[in-house]
Amino acid sequence: MRGWLSSCLLGWALVGLVSLTQIPLWAFASIDVYYAPEDQPIDRVVDLYAHATRYIYVSVYGLTAPSVVKALVAAKHRGVDVRVITDRERLTDPKQQRAVHTLRLAGVPIRINRHDGLMHLKQAVIDDVINTSGSANHTTSGNRYNDERLDVITDGRLTAKAREKFLTMWNDHERFVPWTQ
Repeated sequence: MRGWLSSCLLGWALVGLVSLTQIPLWAFASIDVYYAPEDQPIDRVVDLYAHATRYIYVSVYGLTAPSVVKALVAAKHRGVDVRVITDRERLTDPKQQRAVHTLRLAGVPIRINRHDGLMHLKQAVIDDVINTSGSANHTTSGNRYNDERLDVITDGRLTAKAREKFLTMWNDHERFVPWTQ
């Protein structure tokens, strides 16, 4: 009886393993979590931008870190489709104005919201594979001083959802308008 039970259990274990191999790869998301200041999460974002080959879509309230601006400009020069949505009210900050102006000079289209102060989304979508989310703005403070969190999600299905959200916002001409200054 014991041999039969062992054989059955082994058989069911093998069926379970075979079943696992039939689960699509997209069902397994990889999520890396970084905290500021100890992990310097914005440095992680800059590294992701350096490896983008197709597109980078960024929606963020604060965008003042010189390293981020440099990485987005470099990506644009490599032929990557770079787009940014940010907050109109935040553009009263001279650092934000300089950063956005530099991006515009490089040919990066910028959209701003018409509803001041409500851009709480901090998200980047990269190449249909990776998206980031969390509390960290793209600022030096968000990297080195504040208590922040950044999740880097490697998953095609979740990234497609993040891309669709960005593009819905990008194409919403009632809520978001081109920044032209």
